[in-house]
Amino acid sequence: MPAPLTERLGIDYPIFAFTHCRDVVVAVSKAGGIGVLGAVGFSPEQLKEELDWIDQHIGDKPYGVDIVIPQKYEGMGDLSAEELEQKLWDMVPQGHIDFAQKLLADAGVPTWPDGTNTMGLMGWTDATATPLLEEALTRPRCRLIANALGTPPADKIAQVQSSGRLIGALCGKVKQAVAHKEAGLDFVVAQGGEGGGHTGDVGSIVLWPQIVDAIGGTPMLAAGGIGNGRQIAAALAMGAAGVWTGSLWLTVEEAHTQPAQKNSLLAATSEDTIRSRSWTGKTCRMLKNDWTEAWERADTPEPLGMPLQGMVTSDGMRRTATYAGVGNCQKVAFNPCGQVIGQINSVESCRQVMQRLLEEYVGAVDAAGAMLPE
Repeated sequence: MPAPLTERLGIDYPIFAFTHCRDVVVAVSKAGGIGVLGAVGFSPEQLKEELDWIDQHIGDKPYGVDIVIPQKYEGMGDLSAEELEQKLWDMVPQGHIDFAQKLLADAGVPTWPDGTNTMGLMGWTDATATPLLEEALTRPRCRLIANALGTPPADKIAQVQSSGRLIGALCGKVKQAVAHKEAGLDFVVAQGGEGGGHTGDVGSIVLWPQIVDAIGGTPMLAAGGIGNGRQIAAALAMGAAGVWTGSLWLTVEEAHTQPAQKNSLLAATSEDTIRSRSWTGKTCRMLKNDWTEAWERADTPEPLGMPLQGMVTSDGMRRTATYAGVGNCQKVAFNPCGQVIGQINSVESCRQVMQRLLEEYVGAVDAAGAMLPE
């Protein structure tokens, strides 16, 4: 497998596992890949707790942290987190909040214990993501930072690189990848439209080689549609320096996913996903259900931009994650995943997944080699 990023990070295999679960981060890193913790949704205090646990259990293995600082978002400006949050709340129509709350209530999802109906302004802005980044940079075993939306600000790039860490960002278009390269990022994650979470609409098999050609020597990690070793072999054959995986880890033994949510994911087919703005305000792939359909109707509110829509729906995110098996929760639950979810039908441990990926990769390479003329 390609060596440059593996050598720089001190890992055995260029398999990057994006996850919101600290146990998965540790398990994948210990199995020779590298776990990357998604930090959006955590407060700085919560992220500290998560990273403390990772540091206590990961030994001498490296890991990464993924943050979200969009290039553009509603209310951009030089404001404190508190000032920005107040400004943004003034921009949120009450009708959107009422509509979201009704969908949750109609599905029988319990209210939050303290009676609040929002998690506030999560880490989707520069003001809220900066404290998360600063916390991550205090951790010696955190060896990379990834930005999930857009090219990071120049000061953040310099801050990370001056600390001796690598920094990269996701993209779904060639022009975005070129912008990442020109900004001096250490790697680019190219995610095809079939990927989970925030994604564009160009398929991976078309997108990956275009981006490899466009960014030259900057390493590209292939994302979107990676669920087995054959798909890894295909990505590397197109010039990828490694693979960025996400949906693959939603149903593993170590994942904190609630049983009802895990069952929804295991039962899903590739046709059961949809790209929707209904949760975050940006196009995001997830399981389609009553929630996604409700926001698409002509007689319902139009999803707001990021981060306004996330402020409206954050209460739904935490409630559907916590009360996943209560009432008809899964009909309105936020279950981000890619089309590859259709080939994930059983529960494995992270180590079993890693072993399977490697065996399938070797088998695919051998099979392709056998077809070449002698």
